[in-house]
Amino acid sequence: MRGFLFASVAALFLCATATATTSKPRVLAAKFDNDVNPVTQSYINEQIKRANREHYDAIVILLDTPGGLSTSMNKIVKAELASKVPVIVYVSPPGSRAASAGVWISEASDLLAMAPNTNIGSSTPIDVGGGNIQSDLRRKVVNDAAASLRELARTHGRNVKWADSAVRQASNLGATEALQKNVIDVMAPTLPALLDKIDGTNTGQPKNLVLHTKDAEITNVDMSIWEKALDTLIDPNLIVLFMSLGTLGLIVELWNPGLIFPGTVGAISLILGLFGLQVLLINAAGALLMLLAFAFFAAEAFVPTHGAITLAGAVCFVLGALLLFQPAGNTYEVSIPLVVGIAASLAALMGLIAFKLVQVRKAPVVTGQAELVGQVGVVREPLAPVGLIFVRGELWRARANGARIEPGTPVRVDQIDDDLVLEVEPAEEPVPVT
Repeated sequence: MRGFLFASVAALFLCATATATTSKPRVLAAKFDNDVNPVTQSYINEQIKRANREHYDAIVILLDTPGGLSTSMNKIVKAELASKVPVIVYVSPPGSRAASAGVWISEASDLLAMAPNTNIGSSTPIDVGGGNIQSDLRRKVVNDAAASLRELARTHGRNVKWADSAVRQASNLGATEALQKNVIDVMAPTLPALLDKIDGTNTGQPKNLVLHTKDAEITNVDMSIWEKALDTLIDPNLIVLFMSLGTLGLIVELWNPGLIFPGTVGAISLILGLFGLQVLLINAAGALLMLLAFAFFAAEAFVPTHGAITLAGAVCFVLGALLLFQPAGNTYEVSIPLVVGIAASLAALMGLIAFKLVQVRKAPVVTGQAELVGQVGVVREPLAPVGLIFVRGELWRARANGARIEPGTPVRVDQIDDDLVLEVEPAEEPVPVT
């Protein structure tokens, strides 16, 4: 009996050992080939949480980015540093880059790798138009950025001097040179080759993790359709366009209640534009200038300024759109030709609407049945002396002032009696086509 129990326990132990030995490590590979913004930040941070929650052996961020918002970058860096699961940043496929904010994301990883024919660097902060930040503000921004990137490089045992030059001098390296200068840890042509190559590597400080990635089972993830749609909606040019269409639609609906279509399109566009504004950092002065521009456009229909107020609105719109977004690098700049084009179109449209409104106001007031006097119609039923005529798209009872008038004869309306019978006489001019 004892022998049987011993044999059973031994068999169970051997089975468990064999299972543990043969089970493959699991790696989560998150594709990140986009700007660094609130939407992509939320996506990457969620994947890091998933890797920790589902006990993956590592998470690989497949990075290809031109950079983006520093606020979103900081949140990704914090998530990388806090992860208990090893975070590997792999700049790939060939032709990819880790630029600007992407360098911080790279340096914050436990292991930094690149594929051949990729590059990393160019991390000098710039303003929203892609130019240099001026004076004291530049020194503050550059010194802050350089200090944070140096610390990340130092913590992970990488080239601190190059990290500083990436910020101060916009230094940029290809994968081969980056490996030679200890800017990255590994270079590999493909993700499976990378995972096999780094198996057993100790990441060192601060986490001191040993990587188990050989022959790993790779789970590939990408942004969902919804996330990609949200990412598209935060394009500054689209935000300006949505805000313009939204405001214009509501103004037209207010001027002509009951049209429905302009109000519906305007409301949807305004909601989409406001969503983009609440995602990206905005400049209060720019937002106020745009609101003032829309107020000027709306006022043109009520204040006869002969286009002066519309011109002021167009100028406010251009200035407000250019100032709308906080400096965040040239990834989130607004296109000047687009802004000028929208402003010119809005000004022209508002001017046309105002012109038409003035025409309507100056037109003589004609109401009710009095409008029929002087109109030319055609006899449909003989007037002997009372019959029917067709005038202004309607059939009316009419009375001839003289002899019988046959069908098809053009007649002019002289007056309308109390019984709503039209007094008519033959007309010399032809009846207008209706």
